[in-house]
Amino acid sequence: MEIKALVVYYSRSGHTKKVAEAIADMISGDTEEIIDTKKRSGPLGYVRSGRESMKEMLADIQEPVKDPSEYDLVIVGTPVWAMKMSTPVRAYLSKVKSRINNVAFFCTMGGKGDESTLSGMEEFLDMEPVAKMSFRSGDIKKGTYPEAVGKFIDMINI
Repeated sequence: MEIKALVVYYSRSGHTKKVAEAIADMISGDTEEIIDTKKRSGPLGYVRSGRESMKEMLADIQEPVKDPSEYDLVIVGTPVWAMKMSTPVRAYLSKVKSRINNVAFFCTMGGKGDESTLSGMEEFLDMEPVAKMSFRSGDIKKGTYPEAVGKFIDMINI
């Protein structure tokens, strides 16, 4: 049985976008990029983003286009900001949490914080994911992440 999947992600630097697109390509899923209305580029954007994430704030995002309730599985990707999910992903999940049937999580990170980020996403949604995985930005830069994407998809059991 083919499942209908939606890959939703926010990406400040482009790393999470690369992983999300690879996942969507491998499973023939739809994608939705979370669009933040605040500029987050450069060093100041980086610092502001981490501070807002530590405070568990909700970013001001554009209204989602796709309805997650129309999908068998929603795969949510976030960069790790200050050991937590990004504020745009937190805002997205707060808007759609009642419309998600099944979920999987992934995060991208430069250093550490994947466990706290992924468990924080699980707690925020109050839903156990079918799979969760982290991807290191170094592997994304080197282009060695597709094998890990394949393992993540195997964990999802699509």
